[in-house]
Amino acid sequence: MVNVHHRYATVHGRKMFYREAGPADAPVLLLLHGFPTSSFMFRHLIPALADRYHVIAPDHLGFGLSDAPPVGEFDYTFDALTEHTAGLLNHLGISRYAMYVQDYGAPIGWRLALNQPDAITAIITQNGNGYETGFVQSFWETVWAYQREQNPETEKAVRQAFTLEAIKWQYVTGVSDETLVSPDTWHHDFALLSRPGNDRVQLALFLDYATNLPLYPRLHEYLRAHQTPLLAVWGKGDEIFGPAGARAFVDDLPDAQIHLLDGGHFLLESALDEVTELIRVFLDQVNFGG
Repeated sequence: MVNVHHRYATVHGRKMFYREAGPADAPVLLLLHGFPTSSFMFRHLIPALADRYHVIAPDHLGFGLSDAPPVGEFDYTFDALTEHTAGLLNHLGISRYAMYVQDYGAPIGWRLALNQPDAITAIITQNGNGYETGFVQSFWETVWAYQREQNPETEKAVRQAFTLEAIKWQYVTGVSDETLVSPDTWHHDFALLSRPGNDRVQLALFLDYATNLPLYPRLHEYLRAHQTPLLAVWGKGDEIFGPAGARAFVDDLPDAQIHLLDGGHFLLESALDEVTELIRVFLDQVNFGG
């Protein structure tokens, strides 16, 4: 059994929750979650990797058990979430690490890499997009419409993503056996998303997601220049970020390892053992921490 610690740290005056496990002197693996979940999505992966690695999984501000100040008190942008993640790493004395990015965790991870490229030892992307080709238009067209113009109609459309049905859809779509996915997942996320004022937090981040696409050319330049080892483990049934987004990493990283697995957006819920083994083999191959 591996002990997983559940901790809080104050970063830039805000309380951040994070899960931590593994030897303090082991190489660090940072896990960055997506929408609409939290570090809860890594609850099974953390103990599966912590025998060998020092695993850190924070909740972004506005998510999970971290502070969620009202939008009038905090400017919810991906730059700001990145700043707080970097602040947590600094608080913990972490300067070199590999990162696992998923969904919203990807643009946060890309910013961390661009800000401190020498800090990143390896990248694992699990349905964490970095290319325009990865967007599934049928999902994103409502978000893009809201970014172009904020009115009652476009807001109503994107608010559908906050419903229990839509969150469940994210978890089960693309999973060949839906009984593998615990209903705890979407009920847990829905409860936290439904806290008073959190809807405005998520709307702000939907708007700010428009800043991520212009970042992609810099990301691709970084990947080409540094050739950071990268593993893509992708739920091939994801209807938010499709398999083309995984394959695209080879354009800039010819040695990237791409694995399209049976599953959806939250691949860990149905393919934990397979993903864990791929991560362990990959990190061994790239001599992570060696």
